[in-house]
Formats: sequence, C-alpha cells, structure tokens
Amino acid sequence: MKIGELASIAGCTSETIRFYEKIGLLPQAERTQSNYRIYGKKHLERLIFIRNCRALEMSHEEIRMLIAIIDSPNQLEHQSAHLLLASHLHHIDERIDELTSLRKQLVRLQNHCHPNNESCGILQELAEMEVQAKVAKSHL
Repeated sequence: MKIGELASIAGCTSETIRFYEKIGLLPQAERTQSNYRIYGKKHLERLIFIRNCRALEMSHEEIRMLIAIIDSPNQLEHQSAHLLLASHLHHIDERIDELTSLRKQLVRLQNHCHPNNESCGILQELAEMEVQAKVAKSHL
C-alpha cells in the first residue's frame, strides 16, 4: 500500500509516517521503481503500536525502548516492559500533582476577581504574585 492508504487506515497523516520513519520508530518502506514508498502489514502494525503508545503519552524514547523489546525478545521482555511502564506511571503521577497545584493557583487567582471594582483583581494579582520558575524535567 502507498503512504496515503497507510495513513488513512492508521488514522494519521503521511507527514507523521515520514517522521516516524526518519526518527527510526517505523521501518523504512520499500521503494518502487518510480521511488514511491510501499508499505506492508508490518508497517501498519508498528504504526498502530506507536499511535497507541502516543495516546498513552509515552515519549518517543519510551516507544523506542518498547520496540527494542519487541524486536529482540528475551526472557526479560516482560520485566523490562513492566519497569518502563512503572516509570511512565511515576511521571504521570508527578504531572497530576503539578496540574493539581496549578489548578489551585488558578482558582485562587479567579477568586481575586471583583466585577464591581474598577481595577481587575486578576490582572493585579498576576502582576504582583511571585512565581516559582518551573524546572524542566524529563521523565526518562
């Protein structure tokens, strides 16, 4: 099948497929004499696997690790996948905590709104509040 057909079946775009090929998550497609990509069942299965992982907000690196487990299975296959998922769950729990804290901040900010007052309490609070710099952290 051609890239457009694969994209349609998998529910994604041709650009997504090209991107996954470029970063090595999806195997390179065979080429016709006219240089069109030709995909098979293994591409569709891998693409669906990648899309399912992305739906669970797994990073490309996490997906790469799971693909490595699939491609070279051994006795530790289930343990490796279990550890990776446990790590991902820990990251999700941290994000939930961060979002819960953010929500509390926004509710407090919203409570500063006094429609009958000339000055906007929300804007005033945003100008005056002290914000902790968010440290960018990866879950890998």
